[in-house]
Amino acid sequence: MDLLTEFVTELRDYGLPISLGESIDAHEALILELIDDRELLREALALTLVKNISHRSAFDSLFDTYFALNSQVSDLDDELQNHNEDSKTSESLSNIAKSSKFAGGGGSLSQEELIEMLFMALLKGQTDKLNQLAALSVSMFAGIEPGRPVGGVYYLYRTLRNLDLENLQIKLKNALKSNTTSADSRLNERFTNDEATIRIEKFKKIVEAEIKKRLVDDRGRKAMAKTLKKPLLEDIDVMRASKQEMLELQQAIIPLSRKLASRLANKRKHLRQGRLNWPATIRKSMAMGGSLAEPIFKKPKISKPDIILLADLSGSVASFARFTLQLVYALSSQFSKIRSFAFIDGIDEITDYFNLETDPVKSFYKINTEANIMWLDGHSDYGHALSEFAKKWPEAVTVKSSVLILGDARSNYHAPQLEVLQKMSKTAKHVYWLNPEPKAYWNSGDSIIKEYSPYCDEVLEVRTLKQLEQFVNILD
Repeated sequence: MDLLTEFVTELRDYGLPISLGESIDAHEALILELIDDRELLREALALTLVKNISHRSAFDSLFDTYFALNSQVSDLDDELQNHNEDSKTSESLSNIAKSSKFAGGGGSLSQEELIEMLFMALLKGQTDKLNQLAALSVSMFAGIEPGRPVGGVYYLYRTLRNLDLENLQIKLKNALKSNTTSADSRLNERFTNDEATIRIEKFKKIVEAEIKKRLVDDRGRKAMAKTLKKPLLEDIDVMRASKQEMLELQQAIIPLSRKLASRLANKRKHLRQGRLNWPATIRKSMAMGGSLAEPIFKKPKISKPDIILLADLSGSVASFARFTLQLVYALSSQFSKIRSFAFIDGIDEITDYFNLETDPVKSFYKINTEANIMWLDGHSDYGHALSEFAKKWPEAVTVKSSVLILGDARSNYHAPQLEVLQKMSKTAKHVYWLNPEPKAYWNSGDSIIKEYSPYCDEVLEVRTLKQLEQFVNILD
């Protein structure tokens, strides 16, 4: 199996949808492009293999593993080897850096001298020199130990810390500022700040790529790919997402809502034909000698559903409920009405917090500080929350309503009040329960999801963006 085939296989294992035709296109692109240019190779493969922008970070991570710095094109295949067999370069700083002279930070070059050389290369934009200095920096400061199972982030931190890039960026900004002739001082400052940041970030990526290359040489490509593997954005468990992952998920809400809104609109537009319109069919047939060759159907009445949201905002499920609420409100144009209610052991309507506030962060802050969602001890009590909902808002659920209950059904051994949900299911058009816990945990401990299930149209495991997207597609 050649290198590109291994790379495509790893991308598929990661979750990227890559067809056989796209894999063939990637091989063709590899032959047609100047494959000794690593960044050109990256973009050529990305154009053929990546269809979703959210998959690009996974692609880049694996690309840096399989096509390490100064691309190992000799590993591709015989045809590609012949393409580059005449390209030879003289020994560079990066080659010297790999020698034992600099391994472990030794050598005659001091830290200050290296930083000064780096500053001049950044100022002049010398990419080849930056590659060489990155290799030298890793040899001097990273302290990579063969066979030691340490992640590349640790080595990257050690290298960058010794290069003092923060002060280097300030020095680079001042030098760039003195070289510009713009009359607008504010524009000049913004330009130099942005340019200095871009050059420093570019160098960081070069250092990271150099570290990955050395770890690949030590451990092998497959082992490194496994170490670096992270879930795709749509496969991240919302309840276990890091702060950075939650920010990325929230940024994905608007583009996802546009896609889902378009999909829902098309779904309604292409609904099946209505019932047969006999009078119109007979009249039409009179012109054809009484033949019923072209039946006429009544146009179906297309209506948008009402949405009633009941969201558990207790403990770990709160992040899932907040995320789902944001997505549903981003899709509000596809529903005739949305009413939302938050609960823990008490319940309160929170519709106006979203209707009157465009910033979801402010909305949830107000919900947490103003909404009356705690009744007794602040532990989930689904039975009491459902009973209070039925008493306070008896008119909320109608025959047009699709009720969405968001929560793990862990009721701390309180009475479930099943009759409330039973009555709701008889009135509502649909009742869906979205449970953010893995199915393997359902009905264990204080989970009573099996008691509520008979009164729901569907009880679904919804932990990821992909599962939430699949659920939205069935809403009607």
